[in-house]
Amino acid sequence: MMKNYGIPVASEGWPFIIPLTLLTALLFVQGWKNAGAVSLVLTLFVLFFFRDPERTIPQGKGIVVSPADGRVIVIKDVYEPTYLKQDVKQISIFLSVFNVHVNRAPFGGSVEAVKYNPGKFHVASADKASLDNEQTAVVIANGKDKILVKQIAGLIARRIVCYAKPGDTLKTGERYGLIRFGSRVDLFLPKSAELRVKVGDRIKGARDVIGVLK
Repeated sequence: MMKNYGIPVASEGWPFIIPLTLLTALLFVQGWKNAGAVSLVLTLFVLFFFRDPERTIPQGKGIVVSPADGRVIVIKDVYEPTYLKQDVKQISIFLSVFNVHVNRAPFGGSVEAVKYNPGKFHVASADKASLDNEQTAVVIANGKDKILVKQIAGLIARRIVCYAKPGDTLKTGERYGLIRFGSRVDLFLPKSAELRVKVGDRIKGARDVIGVLK
């Protein structure tokens, strides 16, 4: 599973942070202060983007936590035809470039399926992004309960990272992936789930409760 090695920065960020830091230092050493300042700002932004803070994960039977930081933009009843094949509740979370982009397992259980689908790059907040955009779907099962979570690329995000594999066991709130530079996460819960969020809520991954499975 994904780790930050005790440093509050996702490991996926270091291939960007280290070269930018070296470039910034070189520019200042060469006396190119304006270029160095621009490079420094970019380095700090990338460091900020890949931040990976620790979270206190709520405990309790049937608790489903948010898989991502962001704003709830959709809550609706839908039929999920591909993985769950039943009526479910869809909760969609939009991540701006200023949100933490590390994704967390919303529910503890066994990874039943992982599927990557290439696609388009519509604005992540658009309804069609849920169906058409590049995405990775992860199905997590625990006893009679089964949920689906999708990492969805946006207009800027062009790289989905998912470390979960079929057969893995995930703990609630465990890091399992990341989407770079603006994106969306869709969560599909059983229709009987009791939701604890509403459209417009700003939530934190692994910290805030999305709902409770009944």
